[in-house]
Amino acid sequence: MDAARSLDVLWVMQDAPVIPVIVLSEVAHAVPLARALVAGGIRMLEITLRSPQALACMRAIAAEVPDAVLGAGTVRNAQDARAAAAAGARFAVSPGYTGSLGRACLDLGLPLLPGVATASDIMRCQDDGLCAFKFFPALAAGGGAMLKAWGGPFAEARFCPTGGVTLDNAPALLALPNVVCVGGSWLVPPDALAQADWPRITRLAQEAVALRPGARASLC
Repeated sequence: MDAARSLDVLWVMQDAPVIPVIVLSEVAHAVPLARALVAGGIRMLEITLRSPQALACMRAIAAEVPDAVLGAGTVRNAQDARAAAAAGARFAVSPGYTGSLGRACLDLGLPLLPGVATASDIMRCQDDGLCAFKFFPALAAGGGAMLKAWGGPFAEARFCPTGGVTLDNAPALLALPNVVCVGGSWLVPPDALAQADWPRITRLAQEAVALRPGARASLC
């Protein structure tokens, strides 16, 4: 595979310290939520394919929020990747990795941030030319200690730890040299979403943007 795809993913990862992990079940919430996050400085939006309404929500955001860079999360196979691309996704995030998923994303021109949890996962992705990864589930799989350990054998790799990441523990992860950003669901609390409290979500996005500890190494 073309390693340049990873550079596209790094551009996504470098835009802000946090990529929000978003689960939407109401299409009516999609556009105002996206606008609230963008207003707070978060443009890269991962809409997970965890609800029947996810693709419709993606289509609405793609059509009405041009400043958002729409991503699809929980992409598990080629069919998911094709559906996400058709709905307007510009990047994909997966919980794991398979060669067939990687080939599908490459064919679609859809940059992929693949999920890894072990050294073998990383090596399989690297065999296909990838060098930027979602570390998932980050806290359950070793957190910062694991990322530090990977810094030796995989010094060129860059990570977005996701899973158990919060506003409180994100700064320690972001301070690691091989971490470019984190993924987190705390930017879109279920109660704020249910109450359509868009100003609160904008404030949470602003707090997330302020987490950036400094310049990250840009290429892998």
